[in-house]
Amino acid sequence: MFIVAKLLAFATQPLAWVALLLLSGLLIQRRWHRCSMGLIWLALGTLLLQGWQPLPDALIRRLEAHYPAVTSLPDAQRYAGMVVLGGALEPSYVWQGHGQPALNEAAERMTAALPLLQRHPHLQLLFTGGEGELLAKGLTEAERAHIFYANMGVAPQRLLFESASRTTYENAVLSAALPGVDKTRPWLLVTSAWHMPRAMATFEKAGWNVTPYPVDFRTGNATPWTRYSLPEGASKWHLALHEYLGSLAYRLSGKS
Repeated sequence: MFIVAKLLAFATQPLAWVALLLLSGLLIQRRWHRCSMGLIWLALGTLLLQGWQPLPDALIRRLEAHYPAVTSLPDAQRYAGMVVLGGALEPSYVWQGHGQPALNEAAERMTAALPLLQRHPHLQLLFTGGEGELLAKGLTEAERAHIFYANMGVAPQRLLFESASRTTYENAVLSAALPGVDKTRPWLLVTSAWHMPRAMATFEKAGWNVTPYPVDFRTGNATPWTRYSLPEGASKWHLALHEYLGSLAYRLSGKS
């Protein structure tokens, strides 16, 4: 499943489509010149369209609309703790040699838990995430998270770490197997808003009693029509396509 997920991650990169179209056009240029030029123009059009952000934002907004942001937690006493999904930390090699935690664009997955821990001393934090990179060596994501929360002053007795999972499905299954974890008690599930629909479905399928606590929203109520950026647009298309296809794959395989 992990290898399939990595192949899916590559296949949902729109820039890879552009490269494939260009390569195809060049390979057939001598034999089918007109068809070759059509593929090259299609590659250019695909590239330029990626930068117009209202289109991918509409797809991401639809995912984020499933669960609204939580502005207060009046019933916090009933929760055993929060499950924080990995995905917000830079790869292990970025951490080496600097002595500082390195967070990526999904940093709110890590930071949103801190005020909750301060306000509600009974809550535990369960971080789940192994190594999501192929052939990677070094610290697992859970080990990197341990360093981050220790630097933030969180007491060790309030922290639990699951360091073997590489997918959302494994997050749910392997976290439930940790000593002292009772998945039938109420837990807050902390992950990116665009990822929350698949995460909730997967954790509930695995028998968890979870309440969504979405963070890391990528869209607002609307996107200005003039918003254009090739790198940002390509990244958002990749995120949206990966999440929609991932959700479909999870449903078809019975994981959510």
